[in-house]
Amino acid sequence: MPNSPSSSAQAAREAVAGRLRGLRKTAGLTVVELASRCRWHHAKVSRIEHAKTPPSPTDIRLWCTHCDAVGEVEDLIASSLNAESLYTEWRRRTRQGLRQLQDSYLQLYRSTRLFRVYSPTLVPGLLQTEGYARALLSINAELLDVPNDAEAAADARVERSRIIHQAGHRFVLVVEESALYYQLGNHDAMAAQLGYLLTAGALPAVSLGIIPMNTPARGQWPQEVFHVYDDTLVSVELLSAQVSVTQPSEIALYLRAFEQLRSMAVYGADARALIVKAIDALG
Repeated sequence: MPNSPSSSAQAAREAVAGRLRGLRKTAGLTVVELASRCRWHHAKVSRIEHAKTPPSPTDIRLWCTHCDAVGEVEDLIASSLNAESLYTEWRRRTRQGLRQLQDSYLQLYRSTRLFRVYSPTLVPGLLQTEGYARALLSINAELLDVPNDAEAAADARVERSRIIHQAGHRFVLVVEESALYYQLGNHDAMAAQLGYLLTAGALPAVSLGIIPMNTPARGQWPQEVFHVYDDTLVSVELLSAQVSVTQPSEIALYLRAFEQLRSMAVYGADARALIVKAIDALG
């Protein structure tokens, strides 16, 4: 894993590295001495201690064994794996296709009570129709050079999104108006998608806001796609990877940005008027 753009991920890696460095020092070993016992080059120990190279479970077991700290092994392995999961490349998550990626979110969706989503370029996944999702996922499969199971993945995404009809969940979604004009799929697929927004946006648990393109003096510029799950996790979608943000200070920053973006959006009849305008523009 490369150094993550998320300080949450990097901070987690540095915490593991710091604990390993502490174990070495407590054992009274120099970098060279530990490397010799593990049969590594001393540079490997240095890279691990400076969070430049993530340790494998085998590395951690060897490290703890030679530092007389075998009781720390399992906790350190779990912490290291968690740190690596905060920044996950899409290709690694989709190497067997896109369907499994859709299914991997099920437990998170079931446990989340409040969903907050900002999307500058796409209809949010929670509101996507099968045709729109299939076109989008097919493009992703080609870009990532992974098996193209877009049809099955789209079905899974739509099925997963039925949670918007279930009690106990609330959804606050903010979309830039321009996203309504980026056509994915054929004419009929895009028309169906826009039509569904009119229906889904009227659901009791759904608040759909649209930021007009002609909004004067924006208080916040368009940001990357991000999802906030309750107040405990932010998922940020990059071109190459998904970043999970868990540090409270970072989550607070995303929540602040979300509120600024939400305040610029229009809702209800005004939002529906923008959707109808986009439908009319399809011709």
